[in-house]
Amino acid sequence: MLKGFELQIDFFLPVWRRVVLLLVCFGWAAVEFLTGAPFWGVIFGSLGGYALWQLFLCDWPGNDNQH
Repeated sequence: MLKGFELQIDFFLPVWRRVVLLLVCFGWAAVEFLTGAPFWGVIFGSLGGYALWQLFLCDWPGNDNQH
């Protein structure tokens, strides 16, 4: 994976920081779609999807869903 887009770092260990990042990405995507800029809406929606995958769906030390 690209080093510049690595989200599995200690900064994101608290759950609230991960949730805030997702809210910002998906919220800004919604703003872009509502203002008629679908290109930027797709970009920020994709960033939110990547963040969701990296921060909650992948196995890493900060994932609270481990068994």
